[in-house]
Amino acid sequence: MLILRRTDVTDVLSGREAEIIDLVADTYRLHDEGRTSLPHSTFLRFPEEHHSRDRIIGLPAYRGGDRPVAGMKWIASFPGNVAAGSERASAAIVLNSLENGRPVAFVEGAVISAKRTAASAALAAAELTAGRPPASVLLIGCGVINLEILRFLAVALPGLREAALYDTDPARAEAFVGRCAEAAPGVKAHPVTDPAAALGGHRLVSLATTAATPHMDLAACGPDTTVLHVSLRDLTPEAILGAVNVVDDADHVCRERTSLDLAQRITGDRDFVAAPIGALLRGTAVLRREPGRPVVYSPFGLGVLDVALAEFVREQAGTRGLGVRVDDFLPV
Repeated sequence: MLILRRTDVTDVLSGREAEIIDLVADTYRLHDEGRTSLPHSTFLRFPEEHHSRDRIIGLPAYRGGDRPVAGMKWIASFPGNVAAGSERASAAIVLNSLENGRPVAFVEGAVISAKRTAASAALAAAELTAGRPPASVLLIGCGVINLEILRFLAVALPGLREAALYDTDPARAEAFVGRCAEAAPGVKAHPVTDPAAALGGHRLVSLATTAATPHMDLAACGPDTTVLHVSLRDLTPEAILGAVNVVDDADHVCRERTSLDLAQRITGDRDFVAAPIGALLRGTAVLRREPGRPVVYSPFGLGVLDVALAEFVREQAGTRGLGVRVDDFLPV
């Protein structure tokens, strides 16, 4: 068993944003071709009121193709951690041998989860704005995920020059400026206090908050806005129904009271989903923007991305001698 710590994962992935985006794109194509296996995620919730916002999610996955891999991500989301000064999410990924099924690696998963989420968002931003790439982005939610999204956007959209920052805690947005300067030195970041005005001033918006229920619409957006709805529960179902919607997988994202799940409950179908990102990347679907309707990308965050990136980390760590090897983890 190879145990890869956060420092190992960070060492492998730092500065490799372009490679990670390519890996995510390849995995989406395989998924659209039907060459993955993705059971529905398992949500572990707790009966106590003080745990009402907390959850732990299990995401088993298999990616086929030339470099097959199987495993599972186990990720905890405890929003109260943020106020206590620690990260909201923590995760671990187990990779299994496809020869005998035995676990072969135990990988710190929070870094992988954040980077595959950001790569997915940046990939979609580049794909959905290909005809007219934006020079600025509005980041709503000043946390780990939007920081990584900015880092990856700076690679996927080389013309990006400005990032407006909004958070319900203004001090958090102010402090976020310095972190953005480190993550994307070529992008000038600044806080804003009026989210409605900011929505109208930026054609690209990234929503990465801890919202548990919808709290905003897109009425203030301009006519050519692309929204990266990464946290999945910010937008009202009416906003979803008024948008052109792109997803990673409709079966996965239309569950667990996401904004799209609530929209589905209103309409009784998923006809409001225009296309999956994998089909757009493969060219088997074409996205048609409609005047006055924003494009919303809502990625559930497929576990197959985590195991694919974890396998990449495992391979790279092996060649560099990183990690801790426990030879007697299983009986010989």
